Amino acid sequence: MAEQEIAKHTKNIFKIIAQKEQGFWHKLKDFLVEIIIIVFAVTISIWFENRSEHRHQQDDVKVFLLGLQKDLTADIAEMQQDRYSYKMQKAAFMYIDHAKLGETLKRDSVVYYSNWIYNTTALNPNNGRFEGFKSSGKLGFIENDSLQNDILDLYQENIPSLLSSTSNYVNHKNILFSYLQKTLRRTTDSTSNILEVLNTEEAHNISMVLSFTDEITARYDATINKMKKIIAEIKKEYDN
Repeated sequence: MAEQEIAKHTKNIFKIIAQKEQGFWHKLKDFLVEIIIIVFAVTISIWFENRSEHRHQQDDVKVFLLGLQKDLTADIAEMQQDRYSYKMQKAAFMYIDHAKLGETLKRDSVVYYSNWIYNTTALNPNNGRFEGFKSSGKLGFIENDSLQNDILDLYQENIPSLLSSTSNYVNHKNILFSYLQKTLRRTTDSTSNILEVLNTEEAHNISMVLSFTDEITARYDATINKMKKIIAEIKKEYDN
C-alpha cells in the first residue's frame, strides 16, 4: 500500500515539473507538498516494517527461551545425580586411601562402593538449542541484557570449566582402570584379588588423587545455580 502511494506521488512530481502554465512558486509549493507526502509514506513504511521485524525477532526469542528452560530443567536433574555420584566417589576413594599400611580392606565396603569405583560420570549438556540460536546470530535479539549475559556465561564459562574438571577426573579414573586390568585375577569362580589390588601402593596413590572431588562438586553447584537463575529470569520474562 505504501509503495503504491509513493509511486502515485512520484508521478505527481513529474507532472508538476512538466506543467508549463503554472508559475514557479506555485509549482514549488506543489512539489514540496508531494515530497513531504513521499517522505512521510516512506517513514511510516519503514516504521511498520521495523515493528514487524522486531515482533518476529521477539517471537523467535520467546520460542528459544522457553525451549531453553526445558533444556536447563533436564540438565539440572542430571547434574544433581552427577553431583551425588562425585560425592560418593570421594567417599569411596577416601576409604581406600585412608586404609592404614597392612590393613585389609573390607569386602562388603568395596562392594558397597563398587558402583562409584568402577564407573565414570560426566555431564552431557543439552546445548544444541543454544548452539543453533547462537550460530544463527540471534542471541543479540534477547533484549534482557542480564539474561543474555547469564546464558553466555553458562555456556561459555560455567559448563566448559565443569567439563574440563570432569574430563581431567575421568582421565585419572582411566589410569585406575588400566591398573586394575593389568593386576586383577580371579581367585575362585565368584571372587577376585580386588582387595589385595586396591591395597597396593599404586592403587592408594591413584585413590588419593581420585578422592579430591571438591572442585568438581563446587563447579556443579555454580553451574546449577546459574541455570536456576536463568530459569527464574525466563519465568519472570514470560510470567510462566
